[in-house]
Amino acid sequence: MAIAGSVPRVTTLFALSQNPINVPQFSIPTFSLPTSKSIFTSITNLSVSSPRFKSYNVSLSKTPYRLSCNCISAATTNTNYEFFDGSPEVELRLPLGSQDFQSSRDIFVDADGTTLIVRVQRSGSFTTLIETNNLFEKIKPAETIWFIDDDQLVINLKKQDPDLKWPDIVESWESLTAGAMQLLKGTSIYIVGSSTEINQKVARELAVGLGYTPLDTQELLETFFKQKIDSWVLAEGSDSLVEAESAILESLSSHVRAVVSTLGGKHGAATKADKWRLLYAGFTVFLSQTEAIDGDLAKEEARRQVQDGSLAYTNADVVVKIQGWDADHAKSVAQASLSALKQLILSDKKLPGKKSLYIRLGCRGDWPNIKPPGWDPSAEADATS
Repeated sequence: MAIAGSVPRVTTLFALSQNPINVPQFSIPTFSLPTSKSIFTSITNLSVSSPRFKSYNVSLSKTPYRLSCNCISAATTNTNYEFFDGSPEVELRLPLGSQDFQSSRDIFVDADGTTLIVRVQRSGSFTTLIETNNLFEKIKPAETIWFIDDDQLVINLKKQDPDLKWPDIVESWESLTAGAMQLLKGTSIYIVGSSTEINQKVARELAVGLGYTPLDTQELLETFFKQKIDSWVLAEGSDSLVEAESAILESLSSHVRAVVSTLGGKHGAATKADKWRLLYAGFTVFLSQTEAIDGDLAKEEARRQVQDGSLAYTNADVVVKIQGWDADHAKSVAQASLSALKQLILSDKKLPGKKSLYIRLGCRGDWPNIKPPGWDPSAEADATS
């Protein structure tokens, strides 16, 4: 278990099935894509220090944009650099300054998929200009070129996905939140999990980072009904609370650009299979605490829970496993969640459009096998029985 004050170990998982879904043809635009059932995993070490509020104005037009920064992170050597996104490729300019090297043979550039290491040999020893194992997205390492331009080392990296705009060379909290607009397309995010507190704090970090509206079902319920959740359960029972939260979620299902934190534990709508039709209106992130001591064990634990048919594991778009919890590190969990959401959407860019279609058809519970307009789930159930 991670001790208080330490950065928790975070394992992120998202799912995508191998079997395509055939969406029937009808007047509203249709989409065909895999459903969320198989597992992708990554273990993430994250930094947590950054200003509380930052705004980014990222242009998604064809015009390239530049970013200059002083980057200090767990994954990248402290260095000044200039970054340029030219659509099919990105360009990194590193100042060489007064480096005492004899020729270009003293410069070593190692790019491999999602990693980049640049070193300069001078006076018999190596100086690292930049080292990151977490580029913003994948590159084609065989097509990497570099050259010296005056006092700068210029590195051109070819993107695997030429349409994806890179806000920065590395995947960080800042670059993830800046680049999320082009991927999410306004789709809301729902945070579910066993702890209401964790759901709330992670949702708040995501909302602030993305510029989304933070919504909290506990706060909405307690404000509207003027009753605390604990006393509600004692007085009226869990089923009453589930129905009340479901009513809130139904009213929020048509909202866009929101991060919704839901009730944790055994009392929330997420504990009932028939209520997930409302959560499918956005991307669902399931925050799961674990006793696993490393990422591999956490992945195996998640696989078992999916195979056992655990409701949240089989329904959620993304699973984030957390070893230990400290509220000061909510941004670490939020970053892991957003990173996994990014990979999920990049695996099928039609997902946000399909979520929008599902909302427009009334969140009838037919996700991901969306039926034509007029489909009645109760009539289908009657026919089956």
